[in-house]
Amino acid sequence: MFGCSQKPTTPLLQMAALIVPVAAPLRRHFHVSAALSTPPRSNSPAVDWVKETASFFEQDSRPIMLFDGVCNLCNGGVKIVRDNDRRRNIRFEALQSESGKKLLQRSGRAPDDISSVVLVEKDRSYIKSEAVLKIMEYIDLPFPQLALFLQFVPLFVRDFVYDNIADNRYNIFGRSESCDI
Repeated sequence: MFGCSQKPTTPLLQMAALIVPVAAPLRRHFHVSAALSTPPRSNSPAVDWVKETASFFEQDSRPIMLFDGVCNLCNGGVKIVRDNDRRRNIRFEALQSESGKKLLQRSGRAPDDISSVVLVEKDRSYIKSEAVLKIMEYIDLPFPQLALFLQFVPLFVRDFVYDNIADNRYNIFGRSESCDI
């Protein structure tokens, strides 16, 4: 209708020419591919791991700390927790044990996933830095206060630090041939 050198002649057309089409906002789609590990798929019927592992909490409601039984860092962490848990609020189980594998599946993780400490309570599970902070809440002073302070650090920062340490734990701290606990 209008060439590059022509200008609109009526006021209405002049106003219409001033309206610049606005591009639609650029939308980026992000896909989270792995928030938690996925249990292996099989042709067998789905197992209700909460019911399957309910016996772990029938007579003893204390939470269970799952840890890598051959990791020297993890074994040291368990020793620190045991030494600072005078009321014995937490139970311990190696991730590699049969009970540990069942509790991992209860927590929505693969039975062979040893990438994170896991704290399993009767109604909920915690992984990575959230598990560490929750464990700190159960043990003696000054750990609950330290956990309260560390909760102000954003989860993605805490988990970034956790993942970097966890990914290098064998190189830095070594591993043992069997579970020391």
